Amino acid sequence: MIFILVYCTAGISGGHINPAVTFGLFLARKVSLIRAVSYMIAQCLGAICGVGLVKAFMHNPYNRLGGGANTVAPGYNKGTALGAEIIGTFVLVYTVFSATDPKRSARDSHVPVLAPLPIGFAVFMVHLATIPITGTGINPARSFGAAVIFNNGKAWDDHWIFWVGPFLGALAAAIYHQYILRAQAAKALGSFRSNPTN
Repeated sequence: MIFILVYCTAGISGGHINPAVTFGLFLARKVSLIRAVSYMIAQCLGAICGVGLVKAFMHNPYNRLGGGANTVAPGYNKGTALGAEIIGTFVLVYTVFSATDPKRSARDSHVPVLAPLPIGFAVFMVHLATIPITGTGINPARSFGAAVIFNNGKAWDDHWIFWVGPFLGALAAAIYHQYILRAQAAKALGSFRSNPTN
């Protein structure tokens, strides 16, 4: 589903369906502040509408399953849940950076077409790892929409984790991709060019 959503919206908004991804791209100066804030507001409103539709069409399963609201699972503490959200979002946002890197696109003409595929797989893999811990947030808009519509105490108890974790994960991915990997690549390229060829 993520693959389809990113693919279908790539030509409209660049495939922005997650505030954490938008935040990471903003930090990397790929999106302006006004555009980033506008996207985040639209993402949250879309999530609220989406969860509202789920509640309307599937009322009994919706209530039985807690409205899809993210919570810290029994047996895990808040620190573990926060760590899972940070790591999970780092994997997602780093995959977005790698899959949409314009330097890679110039080298591999197939990359722009296939970019949504690794992003969808990253989301899938992160879900496999973090569903037992937090129900998998990694998208603050999705977590917010579920909490707003379900709207009971438990949905809001640890809600901060599903904003702070993804934003810290996005920050780490932006720093790693832009300032560590890019710096090492530039240094390696400079070293290569300075060496005389035989």
